[in-house]
Amino acid sequence: MLNDSAIWKSLSASGRLSLIGGPCAIESEKLCLQVATALKKTCQRLGINYVFKASYDKANRTSNESFRGPGIGAGLAVLARVRSEIGVPVLTDVHTEEQVAAAAQVADILQIPAFLCRQTDLIEAAARTGKIVNVKKGQFLSPQEMGQVVKKAETAGGRRILVTERGTTFGYNNLVADMRSIPIMRRFGYPVIFDATHSVQLPGGRGDKSSGQREFAPVLARCAVAAGANGVFIETHPQPDRALSDGPNMIPLAEMPELLAELIRVKNAVQGPRPKAQRRRN
Repeated sequence: MLNDSAIWKSLSASGRLSLIGGPCAIESEKLCLQVATALKKTCQRLGINYVFKASYDKANRTSNESFRGPGIGAGLAVLARVRSEIGVPVLTDVHTEEQVAAAAQVADILQIPAFLCRQTDLIEAAARTGKIVNVKKGQFLSPQEMGQVVKKAETAGGRRILVTERGTTFGYNNLVADMRSIPIMRRFGYPVIFDATHSVQLPGGRGDKSSGQREFAPVLARCAVAAGANGVFIETHPQPDRALSDGPNMIPLAEMPELLAELIRVKNAVQGPRPKAQRRRN
């Protein structure tokens, strides 16, 4: 298992694509181990940096009757087993300041959900752990406004930051992914990740739950890599239509090898001469 510095070095390397991938929520330990094993194998073959992701609590579900996950205690135990048994870094969301310390004992990357990206105390608490922090751009923010979010993390001592684009709200029950946001947010000096599956979400599209258009996720992922994204965030499941959270957005696990190979081909096609080095944070 890589240490924090080595994980950050691999994620911030300009020449390699990164994948943050896994099921939306922790449904079972068996599912998480299955997905992590399959994605690690594919990523190793393709030369992609891999980080497993899954949430122990989906605190922003449309309905209070929707599945949220096993909770922080049981969920972190599952993530710890994935990390130790499969040997991959893990990422999970944190929703409150109180959750940060416990999550930091297990997770290599702490994620600030899009809806909470303006919560100063939460961002500062995550940054103070010294862990890599992935801040997802709120659906209500322009890419330029994320500069202020990054500054909050920096002020708290954060130096290893990922910024993730996941679409912007324009009208009801729909999101639009503006590829200009990728070069704009790269100007902040940190790696930019594109969330392909949440960008095709239709928030509240089924009334008491969100819907989605998973068929467009590969299209947007290819566009993002061509636009210069350092990595992609893709939720996947062996049977998305039976998933307990965000199934309409997720890519079937069996389709991931072909999609990731396509993304590598896109990256290689547009790579050309290496751009000027980003401003590095150690």
